[in-house]
Amino acid sequence: EVQLVESGGGLVQAGGSLRLSCAASGFTFDDYAIGWFRQAPGKEREGVSCISSSDGSTYYADSVKGRFTISSDNAKNTVYLQMNSLKPEDTAVYYCAAAPSCSPLMWYWGQGTQVTVSS
Repeated sequence: EVQLVESGGGLVQAGGSLRLSCAASGFTFDDYAIGWFRQAPGKEREGVSCISSSDGSTYYADSVKGRFTISSDNAKNTVYLQMNSLKPEDTAVYYCAAAPSCSPLMWYWGQGTQVTVSS
């Protein structure tokens, strides 16, 4: 059974940091890309970042470049999203997802973790 479990969300003040984790199981981690997406109330889901577990290629949305860093620990089948200099507009439910390559059409999704940034 494929599972993606996010953790690390919470409430933080603007300018603060959080690190999200996505623990994956049930598929060959090295063969998949893991992406982070977010959805704020009343807004469409948007891609935030993605990493290819096979070669480490990374992608970032323009809105988070320079503030967020995605990384992968293949030994732990876990992907992290380090979020620094958080802004109120980063408030959303953050989801991790997996697919053979980074794409808006991911195959497997986690349940999400809430990130709230207060001003």
